[in-house]
Amino acid sequence: MSILIAEDDPHLRAGIVDLLSLEGFQCQIADDGAKALALFQAAKPEICVLDVMMPVMDGLTLCREIRRIDPLVPILLLSARGEEIDRVRGLEIGADDYVAKPFSARELVARIKAALRRTKVQGAPARTEPDGRLRMGDLEIDQKAMRAYRGEQRIDLTSREVAILAALYERRGQAVSRDELFDLCWGRDYMPNSRALDQYVSALRKKIEVDPASPRIIRTVHGVGYRYDEDVE
Repeated sequence: MSILIAEDDPHLRAGIVDLLSLEGFQCQIADDGAKALALFQAAKPEICVLDVMMPVMDGLTLCREIRRIDPLVPILLLSARGEEIDRVRGLEIGADDYVAKPFSARELVARIKAALRRTKVQGAPARTEPDGRLRMGDLEIDQKAMRAYRGEQRIDLTSREVAILAALYERRGQAVSRDELFDLCWGRDYMPNSRALDQYVSALRKKIEVDPASPRIIRTVHGVGYRYDEDVE
């Protein structure tokens, strides 16, 4: 399995390559974002691990460019910048996960494997509607195209955002716990950062809710998780 590693720190990059090579990955490496983008286009890796702070093209810009080319490939961001706003920005532009430095070898491998497992599971849309579309209030979600529509408005979604909406739709009217959403959308091996799910939901609400401050589709169930009610207008 091919993995793109974009990291400008030579020591950290070598360590990641050694680690993932032992796990059976074929590593494609780049030390700046521009080289990584060219390598992605040429090698078509099955997963990407991108450092946020890189020369020439930073990791967030690279993530956005890769997501335009391939809406499904899993993308993990690495960064020592642990502020919430940086994590949220990465999630909003299409990253699947955010790993803060320093991280353990076990954590990185677990997150990569969970992302790959989730992508395989999400290869087929949730079996909820005959046409593969979810209708949540005035929002129509095309799982195959990974897009949502509100009238003439088109909203591009990431694979994990679709997974979250599908999980809530399948359990409509019920509170879905944070742990269950992590299992369904990240994988059972996933070791979440603090508030990772809440950050994802916040970013998703900004995309799909008419008024993110008063959400009608993804409702918070305090102390439990989230719920979608089918009677939403």
